[in-house]
This record gives sequence, structure tokens and C-alpha cells, in this order.
Amino acid sequence: MWPANKKIRVMVIDDSLLARKLITDGLSRSPRIEIAGTAFNAQDAMSKIGQMRPDVITCDVEMPGMSGIEFLKRLLPKYQMPVILVSALNLRVFDALSAGAVDFVRKPEPGKNEEFIKSLTLKVISAAGAKIRSTPAALTQPGGSLNAPLLGAAHPKEQIIIGLGASTGGTEATLEVLKRLPADIPGMLIVQHMPTGFTQMYAERLNRLCQMEVREAKHGDEVRRGLALLAPADFQMRIVRSGTRYTVSCMNGQKVSGHRPSVDALFFSMAEQVRCKMVGIIMTGMGRDGADGLLQMRKNGAYTIGQDKESCVVYGMPMVAQNIGAVQIQASCENIASVLLRHLNQI
Repeated sequence: MWPANKKIRVMVIDDSLLARKLITDGLSRSPRIEIAGTAFNAQDAMSKIGQMRPDVITCDVEMPGMSGIEFLKRLLPKYQMPVILVSALNLRVFDALSAGAVDFVRKPEPGKNEEFIKSLTLKVISAAGAKIRSTPAALTQPGGSLNAPLLGAAHPKEQIIIGLGASTGGTEATLEVLKRLPADIPGMLIVQHMPTGFTQMYAERLNRLCQMEVREAKHGDEVRRGLALLAPADFQMRIVRSGTRYTVSCMNGQKVSGHRPSVDALFFSMAEQVRCKMVGIIMTGMGRDGADGLLQMRKNGAYTIGQDKESCVVYGMPMVAQNIGAVQIQASCENIASVLLRHLNQI
């Protein structure tokens, strides 16, 4: 965790003078942040980083000369600095996250500058001190799943439902889990804190790279084996029981634990509604969203898994869950799938 009395030095990279001014002026309003400097493209940034030594970098994905992805590939082997992407609605954001970026925010729509600055400020504070991969991961290609063997028809027929929640660092951590799971995995519900517009693209990416079907949830979708439903951005996703059948409710509603979608909203609904066997998984992220809901799930008989400190980009949500007794077993994001499958095969 970043010391409260130490300012976070931020370098802002954007080819737009207006965007640089908006970001630097906005971030400067936080007493916890100091602007270390700016750069108008990636090459300019590479020439300045050694002198400026920022604690966190913000940069666009699409920049003239050198893209944000290429910038990350050059930067991270030399400088272990958290990078937050500031991007328009662009699928390449996920390639940049795979290349080592910590988090991202969507560039503001007209009239939403204040909301954008608030979100970016929180993400900068969250990213300061985040764990950075020393070697960025190779970009995963479609068909890159690990072909986990099917659970098969012999698996118990009683229904099982799996809930998974993540925040900062979670896009890649969740992929690490899902790509190790079989096509006939019990129904999964996933909450990933993400800006509006990106959840459908993220679900499509997971669907290409994993064996089970993955899609953005719609109100009324049925929870079923072989399907993972991702909570849509700016909606609360909860599970609803009707006899032995389960569907999801996706409603605007109030923020829960500071988020919409909220992991707590999902987990509390699972604790209340699910009458079959269930599993709760909490992964990397700042704060405590999901911890209280996971504890309630455990009290109601769920098997609960928390990502361990060593593999978390930000050990916040899983740490709180561990500290309050919500987690039965901790594992790295690479091993969570095997822990889950072992449990499912013992049921």
C-alpha cells in the first residue's frame, strides 16, 4: 500500500494538448498526487522517464509513432512502473492490459469530465505500488485455452453455481482462471469493475479465448452449465431463484460498496437466493467490494477461494476477505482453476 504521506508522482502521456491539460489539471486537485511531467507521444515519454521517475504513468492506447502496446513492451522490462490506459472505446485496450498495463479508464464523453477525473484519480491511487509483471505476457491469441478435460456426464447432476469478482488487474487474472476451465463448467457469474462500453468487448474476448461460452449478461438470462455471464457495466447483476431455475437480474440501481456493478451485490444475492451448491471466488482489486458478500456466502455453505497476495496486482479485496474469515483457501490466479476443479470433482 502506498504511504499516505507520500505524494504519487504521475507522468501524463497523450498526443492531445487538450487531453494532457484536462488530466494534469484534474489529477493535480488531489492532495495525494503530484504531476511529474507530460509527454506528447511514447517516444517523447521514453526520453523523459529516466529523469522524471514517475510512480504511475497514464497513456493512450492509440498514439502516433508508437502505440501504447509497443510502449509497454519497451517500458516494462526496464522500468517497473504501473501504467493506466486512458482510451476511447477500443478493443486494443485488452491487448495493452495483456502487455502489462494495470488498469484503464474511458476517455470522457461530453459533459462527463468530472466523472472521468474522479475515476482516474481513484485508479492512480489504486495503481501506486501495484505489482507489475517483470516480463509482459505474450498477447493471447484465439484458441489459446488450455483444453481442460470435460467434467462429463458422470459429474453430479445437482446444480452448482460459481460467482467470481475482480477489480484492478482482474481482466487478465480472470482470463488466467477461465482459460483453464472446461467447456462444461457449472454456470458462472462474473463481476469485473469496468467502464461503460467495455464489458461486451471483454466478454467477446473471453468467449474467443476460453472453452466455455462467455457473454455479457442480459436481464432474465438463465444460469446454466457451460455459460459464464459477465455483469454489464453500470448495472447491478444479481441472481434470482424460481424453483430449481436460476436467472440473473441486471438493473441500474444504486451503487453497492461504491460500485456498479458490485461484487457484493452479486455475492449477497447468491447467499440469499442459491439453494444448490455454490462457489465464490474473489480476486485482485483495491478496496473491499465482495469481501462481506463472500463471507455471507461462506456462512451459507459456499466453498470460497481468494487470490493470494503474491499473484495479485493489488491485494485489497482478497486481503479484506481473508482477514474477515470469508476465504477458505488462497491460491494464485494460475492455480485457482485447479483448486476449483478439485473441489467440483469431490462433490
